[in-house]
Amino acid sequence: MCYDRIMSTRPPNILYLNTHDTGRAVGAMGAAARTPNLDRLAGEGALFRNCHCAGPTCSPSRAALLTGMVPHSCGMLGLAHRGWSLADPSWTLPSHLRRHGYATCAWNMPTNHCTHWQADQRAQAAAHGYDAFLPGQDVADACRWLESPPDQPFFLSLSWTLTHRIGRGFTARPDPSRHDPRWTAPPAPLPDAPAVRADWAHFLCDVAEWDRQLGLVLTALERSGRAADTIVVATTDHGVPFPTMKCNPTVHGTGVFLVMRGPGFAGGLAVDELVSQIDLFPTVCAAAGLPVPARVQGVDLRPTLEGRAVRDHITAEVTYHAAYEPWRAYRTTRHLYVRRFGERRLPVLPNCDASPSRDYWLAAGWPLLALPDEELYDGVLDPQERRNLVGDPQHAAVLRELRDRLDGWMQATDDPLLHGPVPLPHGGL
Repeated sequence: MCYDRIMSTRPPNILYLNTHDTGRAVGAMGAAARTPNLDRLAGEGALFRNCHCAGPTCSPSRAALLTGMVPHSCGMLGLAHRGWSLADPSWTLPSHLRRHGYATCAWNMPTNHCTHWQADQRAQAAAHGYDAFLPGQDVADACRWLESPPDQPFFLSLSWTLTHRIGRGFTARPDPSRHDPRWTAPPAPLPDAPAVRADWAHFLCDVAEWDRQLGLVLTALERSGRAADTIVVATTDHGVPFPTMKCNPTVHGTGVFLVMRGPGFAGGLAVDELVSQIDLFPTVCAAAGLPVPARVQGVDLRPTLEGRAVRDHITAEVTYHAAYEPWRAYRTTRHLYVRRFGERRLPVLPNCDASPSRDYWLAAGWPLLALPDEELYDGVLDPQERRNLVGDPQHAAVLRELRDRLDGWMQATDDPLLHGPVPLPHGGL
């Protein structure tokens, strides 16, 4: 099927497929996970290989993605269920699209994690721009909606928690028909130990199950007859839920997969330019011919499809997750600079969900690994971002430059950390 042009004069539909905590652990990014449906989607569209979230924690990253604004600018400085919320829920992409004639629908909307759970989920969804809400018990509900979509252009959001470890059991063995722990290598920086191998194999099985369900949704889109004029976006919120990954400023925490297919996004492209998830909002608007609100801080990604860079830097941040641990990160095409604020300099252990890998690290002394005030990494000579170059005289000039650039960005965006410690919201945890 042809996905490289809009098949009618109407704006394209948007199918937004998002999963929790998957990082870059998908086949299209070279990981061992068996994800044939996502791989096929990438082969028909564009894979953004150097995409990063704006904050490697659940609510801030998702809020940034759906508003096109960094977390401290849109108000989401911590988790929604701990009291944080968007400064204005109408700032979301679905709200913007609805104002321009789109029908909007969310499946499993609470897992978008941009607002505290409310008993009236339909009202909650409506406040964030959704006309319709589908409970998340069975993806078949979303498939049925997709097979008989409304007449006007639509925005359908699906959110999965399959790869989010909280509340899931980890005593069962992984399915060896999908991923056998004997032949599974954990990604760096995890050690190649039996318990970690089995844990990683189990996680990859969850990724494979998510991909199976993704395939059901893509099949439903084909059956609807609307695939050719639908932009499909597939991504995740941040890095995988393993030690030193999720909630961390290095590529292991901020690196995500991003695939787009549809009108204007075709050909199996592998895009290497540096991009941020806050760029999705303006990119979708540009593809649909819609104006971009002035508050949006992202940029249109479409020039990268022709090999043109649209950014010389991106940023990432954490203020609150399981605890107050403020840091800000400034990433260029080669270097990553991180600065920590506040007093805490030991890992916040609840940031990493319970798992055998977490237990292995705890037993090995992870709680005592002190975190530095500043970090500087060379992403070319040290792609795992493990060797901190702060204090290396050969990198003194780079360090000074990135310190200044981070300061400038914080001032330009009126980062609340400039005014002192950030308090919890009223009633927050």
